Amino acid sequence: MRKLLVCQHVPHEILGTLNPMLKRAGFRIRYVNFGRHPDAQPSLDGYDGLIVLGGPMSAYDDQRLPHLAVEMKLIESAMERNLPVLGICLGGQLVARTLGARVYANHVKEIGWYDVAPSPHADDDPLFDEFEERETLFQWHGDTFDIPNGAIHLASSRHCLNQAFRYGDNVYAFQFHLEVDEPMILRWLKVPENRHEIARLHGDIDPDRIHTETACHIARLHELSDRVFGEFIEIFGLDKSRRRLISR
Repeated sequence: MRKLLVCQHVPHEILGTLNPMLKRAGFRIRYVNFGRHPDAQPSLDGYDGLIVLGGPMSAYDDQRLPHLAVEMKLIESAMERNLPVLGICLGGQLVARTLGARVYANHVKEIGWYDVAPSPHADDDPLFDEFEERETLFQWHGDTFDIPNGAIHLASSRHCLNQAFRYGDNVYAFQFHLEVDEPMILRWLKVPENRHEIARLHGDIDPDRIHTETACHIARLHELSDRVFGEFIEIFGLDKSRRRLISR
């Protein structure tokens, strides 16, 4: 049985629709919740891959949250072992930092549904090759990342140039949330910290509109998540000798 280590930061940001897909594929999943156990020192010994989930904190807030450095060490260790890595939102930003790229405040907070366009390189990527010219995806972030040297830029939006990248054959970073379903989104909208964040934007974000748009876009999001996460799971079936970090 394959084993997967998952870094979690807050209770409501979970694997979502990715969880049943991983279980059907025979994975044994271990969560490390750094929100509850900030001093945890997990190791990748015996694991076959790493997923780092999102959270409300900044990826560069090392002094207040020293576990961020622990997570970047895990990402570095996974890459050294040539293990598949997926970073989502905060997790994607930590992947970018680990690879030497800058993470910083975006000029617009993307909260809700936004159009995302695949880059020209996406056609050649197994996770992104079924993206249409525009896809409406769910977002919740205020920071963004630069594309690391040697990485492949995969997607962008109007307000956030760098929405996704791949490094080598098996390291992916997403700014958007393909893993959410409708109950997750509604739960996020009720989290007090999230409600306060929306209130501080003075009407720029409308929770009722997010609720309405979720009903319109969630079915297509599930189609994309099935494809993208399914292809990510396929990476685990490749012989390690075929999974080499490449720079193009």
